Amino acid sequence: MALKPEPTAPFHSVQYALRVLETIGRHAGGVTDAQIARETGLPTVHLAPMLLMLRREGYIVEVSDGAYAIGDSLVLLGSGADRQQALQNKLQETLDRLRDSVGAAVYISRYVDGEVKITQFADSPRTPKVHEWVDFRSAAHASAVGKCLLTQLDINGRRDHLSRHKIARLTSKTIVNERILFSKLDSQPATVPVLDLQEYAVGTVCAAVPITAGASVGCLALSMPVEHAHRLRAAADTLNRKAAPLLLSLTL
Repeated sequence: MALKPEPTAPFHSVQYALRVLETIGRHAGGVTDAQIARETGLPTVHLAPMLLMLRREGYIVEVSDGAYAIGDSLVLLGSGADRQQALQNKLQETLDRLRDSVGAAVYISRYVDGEVKITQFADSPRTPKVHEWVDFRSAAHASAVGKCLLTQLDINGRRDHLSRHKIARLTSKTIVNERILFSKLDSQPATVPVLDLQEYAVGTVCAAVPITAGASVGCLALSMPVEHAHRLRAAADTLNRKAAPLLLSLTL
């Protein structure tokens, strides 16, 4: 699988979070926010919401007023044999919260061995997941998930994928010209959600944002019925803002 040389990471906060966790980890008895700010060089205005997110995710705990220590979630994610199950549970918990926050079904997808794969999702009776009427593996050119994954591949990676999964017209809005598709993928800003406005399925709109951890290509996505399309951009922006905890879990 060929990746773009240096994809622009949309979640710089993850790098900051790793620095904060590393700093807290060096102080077994706890460390104050003022000391964390000094050691990481992060201004307080950025540190405060970062500490709030890390506390909410269980990565750190407040041991005294303004002092923090490593939390149970981080310990579990770092513990060998149990790590995979702990990670799965952590991601599901975050997805469930995100589903309720954006009012839509949400998904984690990875590009594994040259195929689009939905690895986890969270839906509910009020936020049903999209009906997979065409196998997602064959619909990367049309779905928000697929297009978001393809944007993270280089030209050879994309051509390899489409040589195995031919472009097909799924709805009247599906892009079926490879040149136009690649042009749209190339012009997609890394920090802007990829949208699917009934390109995969009539009656459904979707959005996806990249969550690339190391050499692993992935994305976080949502879907909703077309009657809720007026909420899509706001929901996509929320998805983008709240993707950092998921990316952090995958990076640790």
